[in-house]
Amino acid sequence: MTDAIIVVGAGPVGLTVALELARRDVPVRIVDRLEAPTTESRAILVHSRSLEMLDRIGLVDEVIASGVRTDAMELHANGGKLARIELGVVDSPYPYSVTTAQTETERILTAALATHGVTVDRGVTLTALTQDDSGVRATVRHADGHEEELTGSWLVGADGGHSEVRHQIGAALAGSFKGERFLMGDVNATHDLDPHTMYTFFSPHDGPLLVFPMRGDRVRLIAQVATTADGPATVEWLQRVVDERSDQPIAIRDTRWLTTFDIHHAQVPQYRAGRVFLAGDAAHIHSPAGGQGMNTGIQDAFNLGWKLALAATGEAGPALLDSYHAERHPVGAKVIEFTTQLTRVGTVANPIVQKLRNTVAHAATALAPVQQAMADKVEETALAYRGSPVVIPAPGRAQLTGGDHLPDAGPALRAALAREDGHVLLTVAAPGGPLPTAAKSGARQILLSLAPEATAPGFDASVPDPDGHAAARFGLPRGGRVMVRPDGYVALVTSLDDEAPLRAYEELLHG
Repeated sequence: MTDAIIVVGAGPVGLTVALELARRDVPVRIVDRLEAPTTESRAILVHSRSLEMLDRIGLVDEVIASGVRTDAMELHANGGKLARIELGVVDSPYPYSVTTAQTETERILTAALATHGVTVDRGVTLTALTQDDSGVRATVRHADGHEEELTGSWLVGADGGHSEVRHQIGAALAGSFKGERFLMGDVNATHDLDPHTMYTFFSPHDGPLLVFPMRGDRVRLIAQVATTADGPATVEWLQRVVDERSDQPIAIRDTRWLTTFDIHHAQVPQYRAGRVFLAGDAAHIHSPAGGQGMNTGIQDAFNLGWKLALAATGEAGPALLDSYHAERHPVGAKVIEFTTQLTRVGTVANPIVQKLRNTVAHAATALAPVQQAMADKVEETALAYRGSPVVIPAPGRAQLTGGDHLPDAGPALRAALAREDGHVLLTVAAPGGPLPTAAKSGARQILLSLAPEATAPGFDASVPDPDGHAAARFGLPRGGRVMVRPDGYVALVTSLDDEAPLRAYEELLHG
């Protein structure tokens, strides 16, 4: 029997990686220091790329139903609107964000994990961690004080910004340690805000105010405050900040949760240390601007989960596990760069620079390419792993290549890929030609054909593409094959008669 993989931390990141392992029948033990699930909801935005991920594991409808659809973001300054960015321009079957409490996201993931017979061991704190070539040993202390030694084949640290796993392996965050302080509240409020829009209000004297309408009259408010601001968070302080910075009346009636917190912009140099992996805030921390944190973390987990599962069953070699750092570390670095830029833009103090910022923001965001770039950045739909050591680039100037995310080609193919936990080889039949034979591949095989009811021996499923929409989306007007990884990214694109890239990819997986 395969040794269990240990996951430390049961927030959205830890739950996602545990679910990715459990649904592939890989034994997993997930522990968390909290004795009960938190009632605090720090992260509230689930972006397009994360919704696509949740679609593949069958949870997207529940997440959408738990919150409100957010279709745009607005920037305000000097009592008026500077810009409105429509999120619907992104290339995704879910061209929007869902604003929902992190507690809801955790509830949905926890329930899904329980269907695989896995529950979170709570009140369990990591106190020591060692590893060798054969596995890891983690000493944990339970709430009643007794200690236990857990053994596993691998361990994932998803235990947040103050990660004990990170401390135990001697890793350190590297980056800017000029901290930023934020005042945050989950409140019930009276307002006339569009419930499907998220807002940023720039202040002439202080940092920005971020406003996220949620279900009903619930609103998330985040305000950057001076690093010298001391004292407990109070509703009076939060209301005063809102009145000073917002050009829209927001009257706080009562609060669900108030806090202040400090954030630095930093990242560990390596996401992997032997048999230990870091994910989410344990690997990277940054400003809440743009709502990127939880989304980046659960996509870390989605990237890592299938790779660990293949390694645990002996179907993959070290190169595949090394690719976790190679693919996700640059993503974390770009998120830190993006949120740092947003913070700098929002906190300029010079009145002349503020006026210039406002003028440029108003003019630039009226341009379609700028709108597209900003929406793609926020929704994370431009992420790709081109250059990864475990993808194969297509020759020439191919429209689709290894490392790209598979473009959405309609509900029929989306349904065929949903809940798929392994690789899928899509064969796009050449229009007007004979139906191709299945390739020699261990992946599940799906045939896309112009014929409405095409069937062919060797294929696991057939998806009609009568108008050639899928072929056009993949840039394969003459047909071809696309190997899709379990995380929805493309491993390779090849012609119908060239199986050499398939063999090369198989060697990469086992290398």
